[in-house]
Amino acid sequence: MSLADHRVFRQTGIMDWQVSRTGHLALGARKLRCALGKGGITLASEKREGDGATPLGRYPLRRVMYRADRVERPVTALPVREIREDDGWCDEPDDAGYNRPVRRPYAASHEALWREDGLYDIILVIGHNDDPPVPGLGSAIFLHCKRGDYEPTEGCVALDPDDVRAFLAEARPGDYLVID
Repeated sequence: MSLADHRVFRQTGIMDWQVSRTGHLALGARKLRCALGKGGITLASEKREGDGATPLGRYPLRRVMYRADRVERPVTALPVREIREDDGWCDEPDDAGYNRPVRRPYAASHEALWREDGLYDIILVIGHNDDPPVPGLGSAIFLHCKRGDYEPTEGCVALDPDDVRAFLAEARPGDYLVID
């Protein structure tokens, strides 16, 4: 799809933003390099908690969270909120809060969203295993900022922070991230 086609389609409908198995996200005529899971790519139905794999599938874009103490609010039409120091994400399959945001401290296993390494300075929450969450099929699959020279993730899609911003500027409610 050309950039002109992309803009016409954008005016008329939802977008399926394609992430390839080779680690690229199509943004109009541009191909943005991205990191994928250290466990490779897997079918969403075969995704397991802690396997480090990026799940294939079509996922709705839910909301954006960001570290206001480190970066400016992203320009986007998606819902946005600041990450707080006590924000976490439950990754314990046996907990009622599995694959949901939680407040820290939290008794069950969880991931801190307030990180010092910059990976979560901007997070796009995608709708993987969340409607409703199925215990053990993977949690905290986000689009976020990359580490180093596109080092593999724990199953997420990671972009350069400038590319995260460029993507969010184009993304709209109702759009999908398609990992294929």
